[in-house]
Amino acid sequence: MFSKKVVNVGNIKIGGENPLVIQSMTNTDTKDVLSTVNQINNLSNAGAQIVRLSVRDLEDIEPLKKIIKNVKIPLIADIHFNYKVAIESIKAGISKIRINPGNIDKKDKIKEIVKYAKEYKVPIRVGSNSGSISKKFLNISPEKALAESALEQVKLLEKFEFEDIFISAKSSDAIQTFKAYKYIKEKVDYPLHIGITEAGIYEDSLILSSAGIGALLLNDIGDTIRISITGDPIKEVISANKLLTLLGLKKGIRVISCPTCARTEINIEELVKKVKKLTNNIQTNKNINIAVMGCIVNGPGEAKHSDIAIAGSRQTAAIYQKGKFYKNVKKDELENELINLLNNYKWE
Repeated sequence: MFSKKVVNVGNIKIGGENPLVIQSMTNTDTKDVLSTVNQINNLSNAGAQIVRLSVRDLEDIEPLKKIIKNVKIPLIADIHFNYKVAIESIKAGISKIRINPGNIDKKDKIKEIVKYAKEYKVPIRVGSNSGSISKKFLNISPEKALAESALEQVKLLEKFEFEDIFISAKSSDAIQTFKAYKYIKEKVDYPLHIGITEAGIYEDSLILSSAGIGALLLNDIGDTIRISITGDPIKEVISANKLLTLLGLKKGIRVISCPTCARTEINIEELVKKVKKLTNNIQTNKNINIAVMGCIVNGPGEAKHSDIAIAGSRQTAAIYQKGKFYKNVKKDELENELINLLNNYKWE
């Protein structure tokens, strides 16, 4: 099962029976307050519930304060090397900090961060990364090194009586990442932030992240997710929403369509594109399946499991609602009939 322990990030509860949370990260200059605020708001509108941003040095703290005041969702400060930046981010009002065990590993510095995290009730994500593993773990398997690098710092936080902890252990290798998280899950029960790091540009990231994140989620591992994509972070949020919806882990609309073959009697690809365009921005608190099928072989059977379904035939197409036959329409009337049906459907 997913992590039992519940940790708050701002007003969001993560872990336990709470829904999976989608996260992304800004790629604007943190010192550019306006651009960063605009991007955070755009990410939020796309469906991100938490956004991480780089806080690189003490000069980023004043802009950070302004950013926090001008957005509505919880923010995570991504900290590397300088523990004082972590402390100042906490004091500035950040909702969570992320530290890398390979970059901040001195006990006295961690203890000082914990002191302020306790005072301000700010959780800490211990985020190990295959690109910055502690040297002491370089002689063991990559996945174990990734996991142990995070777990060592978790133990240090526990030693300082701090348990508002998140853990991540990301690699660009999906198999290593899966094994690392599985190893961690067997050792501790803190909420896990999952993802494949350095996953590449859009198409490559979708395939690699779907394999890696999907495998973890289907094994009940993960409480927050990020699909890392080189480029526009809005794509990360849209992709994460779609992945969770298609896996049945988030309420939403799923469009099912056949792969087409010689039996196909209607233009499936064009029709599916139009269905997706009509439904892309619809918000619903239900799981809704729309099936677009090209012939009568699998069409009627798929229709029984769908809220709206179409099954093409040589002269006409059959439309189904809630698993029951609704009507036959001529092919040249199908698109208008479908548009009318979608426009009048009760999505809530």
